[in-house]
Amino acid sequence: MFEETTFASARKIELLEAAYRYSLAHGLADLSLRPLAAAIGSSPRVLMFLFGNKDGLLRELLERARIDELAMLDHIQEPSNTTAIGLAAAIERLWAWLATDEHRQLLRLWAEAYTRSLIEPDGVWGGFAATTVSDWLAVLAACQPPRERDSEKGAARRTLALAILRGALLDLLATEDHDRVTAAVYHQLALFHHRRAAVPRP
Repeated sequence: MFEETTFASARKIELLEAAYRYSLAHGLADLSLRPLAAAIGSSPRVLMFLFGNKDGLLRELLERARIDELAMLDHIQEPSNTTAIGLAAAIERLWAWLATDEHRQLLRLWAEAYTRSLIEPDGVWGGFAATTVSDWLAVLAACQPPRERDSEKGAARRTLALAILRGALLDLLATEDHDRVTAAVYHQLALFHHRRAAVPRP
């Protein structure tokens, strides 16, 4: 029994990774078990057994994408550096990663899941958008000096940083105009470097 459970667990991990690679190339919105199973060397019956149903598989694929996202965010602040790098450096490092061609598939998958989460807030996609906002804000907060991090202005500044990155990313995914979008990011980056204007209260 133990060997069967171990085998099933190992097979599930193997198929999840294969399904994740497939979803990076083909997206998640129109995912169908039959073509997916054929592409990754399995069968719909096996996928149903291991993941329960299509929604169960989608949930695990979304969590798998989040693991990649968090791994990327984890490298923004070097573990050996105990001094907060600041929002300007965080924006620069994040954009350098986001704008790289090799990450385009993951980011398209992220954009698809983000959008579906807004359209179908009660379905399998529900909560993905809010969770990813929280994840990114937490990383940006860790890059701020404590005094700034714990202030209302600091919260507004990291929210603005996230808005800049997210807007630029969606523009880049839509147009592939790397130079124009990067120039806009660096224009805003200069403002983070040189201006700390008060944020008006709503």
